[in-house]
Amino acid sequence: MSMSLHLPLPQFLARLSRHALFALLLVLVSWGIGAWAYHELEGFSWIDSIYNAAMILGGMGPADPLKTDAGKWFASIYAIYSGVVFLAVAGLVFAPWAHRLLRRFHAD
Repeated sequence: MSMSLHLPLPQFLARLSRHALFALLLVLVSWGIGAWAYHELEGFSWIDSIYNAAMILGGMGPADPLKTDAGKWFASIYAIYSGVVFLAVAGLVFAPWAHRLLRRFHAD
């Protein structure tokens, strides 16, 4: 019985697309939560809230000084959460490639 070592290219591309879509949704939901929280807790305008959430989610840190204790607590937790999201997104995007590489070397 002959078994293929890896998925055919069209199925592999579909798997990559699903993983990338889920990663994108995770980033967008996380970004939205961050923007909403900055808007509500710090009273930032929507554009400033979106910008600050993007900066923390991207690992750069907040762009504007925080004035409230609630905003500082949120930023602390959001920064840690953002680090976990970064690792999860990297795992989602690279997992199909890593799996394909391991299968190529018969390393299930």
